[in-house]
Order: sequence, then structure tokens, then C-alpha cells
Amino acid sequence: MMKSQKTITRQKQITKVYFIKSFKWVIYAGFGMMFLSSGLDKFFHFMPSPELEGEVLKIVTALVTIKWLLPLIAITEISGGLLFLIPKTRVLASLILLPVMIGILLQNITYTPQALTIPIILFMIDLFILIDNRAKFKPLLHHN
Repeated sequence: MMKSQKTITRQKQITKVYFIKSFKWVIYAGFGMMFLSSGLDKFFHFMPSPELEGEVLKIVTALVTIKWLLPLIAITEISGGLLFLIPKTRVLASLILLPVMIGILLQNITYTPQALTIPIILFMIDLFILIDNRAKFKPLLHHN
């Protein structure tokens, strides 16, 4: 039996939709896991740290000197990473992680521009989520 052209076209459309949904899920899961693991590392130190020197060493030393700042960033990254893994809370996670993401991006632009690739990709993913869900923010931005 031969399938009609209409059926074949419909099956291709369904396959394309599933592929796009799967691709997005992998991207979002990776994004969430990166922040989750980064936040957990601030408490448990399970990832190797690069050798720091110059201005970057001064900044990290200053961050460690302020006792509450790194735990705050870590908790923000952990909660944002976990919330990002849940589709219903992904937009909230994107908002929570936006200030952290901006800080990461500015840090890399200023001190390690050679390492900008991953921060730019992560920032673009975060922005995509916010732009893709901008209709959810309209009630917050427009008041009567």
C-alpha cells in the first residue's frame, strides 16, 4: 500500500516538531545542569579550578572576602538551574539567572575575552527563553 502525499507530508511535519522539541529540551537541560553544577561546585569544590592570576585573582579574592556573596550566587545558580529543568518554571528560572548571566558575561568581556564563547551561548539561550515568553511579562510591564 502506498501512503498518500498528504500523509507523508503530515508525518514529516510531526517528525520535525518532535525533533525541535527534543533539541530544545536537550539545550534547556544542558543550560540548567550547567548552572546547577556550577552552584553546587561553589559548596563542594568537585570541579577543577583554573590557575588565576592578575585582575581575575584579585576579583575572586574579593568575592571570597565577602562571606555571604558566593553562597548567595551558589544558591541562585542551584535554584535557577533546578527551576530551569522544569518546563513550567523555566521562565522564572530565566529571570532568576539573568543577573548572574550578565555578571558572567561582563566578567568574561572584561578580563577573559578569549573565553567568551560559552557565556555568549548561555546568554543567548537565556534571552531566547525571555523573548519567546514575552507575552507572559506584558501584564507585569503594563499597568492601568
